[in-house]
Amino acid sequence: MTVHAPLSAEEERFESIIQNLIDHQLGQQNGFLNRDLVKSLRINLETYFLQNQMHEAGIGKNEQFDKNRLIRGDSIRWIDDVPENPAEKELLEIVQSFVDYLNKTCFTGIDSFEFHYARYDVGSFYKRHRDQFRSDSGRKFSLVFYLNEDWKESYGGQLAVYLPTQTEMVFPVGGRAVFFKADEIDHEVNVATQVRYSIAGWLKKG
Repeated sequence: MTVHAPLSAEEERFESIIQNLIDHQLGQQNGFLNRDLVKSLRINLETYFLQNQMHEAGIGKNEQFDKNRLIRGDSIRWIDDVPENPAEKELLEIVQSFVDYLNKTCFTGIDSFEFHYARYDVGSFYKRHRDQFRSDSGRKFSLVFYLNEDWKESYGGQLAVYLPTQTEMVFPVGGRAVFFKADEIDHEVNVATQVRYSIAGWLKKG
């Protein structure tokens, strides 16, 4: 009989969110990022915004890229592949560990990833869409981390995830992670009464 070593606390979080995706097509995990890291990343985002280092997000890629406030209203800043900022470095180390675990347990073959900060001002939104470019099928999984402090349901700002049998509403609670297949699941960001902070990214293959 093979005896398996017990999972670490980090691996238990990874296993939980992956199993959620397998069972429900949507993985969710509260406390995926610890409070200190969430706070540091939120401060980064606020600082970038105040220093005019974030830009209006667009729709599509390359020649299809278009800025359209009727579809999408967030401001973003991409995180460097090899960041100097300690919090960003810690985040990407966690993502790399997650990718390694995902590849080992599910044989997904993920070989790269990309992430950006996202700031939704009061009243802004992102209409229903899918995280896959028609001209680039490399994005396999979407992974979102929320950076908000003491978020209340009355603020709104839910991520509406359109599953085959139901629509799941996910509130952007700080530290929570959301995980789903980029090329299969439609979703949208609803209007909020407070500024909404997150980091969104994609696990890629090829």
